[in-house]
Amino acid sequence: MSALIAITILATTPLKYPVVSGINDKANHILAFFVLAIFADFSFPENKFNLSVFLSLLGYGIAIELIQLYLPYRMFSLFDVGADIIGLVLYRICLPLFNRLE
Repeated sequence: MSALIAITILATTPLKYPVVSGINDKANHILAFFVLAIFADFSFPENKFNLSVFLSLLGYGIAIELIQLYLPYRMFSLFDVGADIIGLVLYRICLPLFNRLE
């Protein structure tokens, strides 16, 4: 829950520096959604990482972008949504490795 709050605050508050629209911004999205997928999966072990978890997290990412559409100091970006999807897919790819570590 604290990760969701932190990401929401970071995504909706004004920045002290201009948003870098290059690789760093997309890497932040990928990492954030990779971590959210880990937390969602391991916080609720009875609900394995499945399509509904994937779509819920994706919906959260889209919601953030829609909120940013109406903030004068932020902007909507489909590339950010794409980076969110990459983070979720990377988690799904790494899931067998995580399961072996248990």
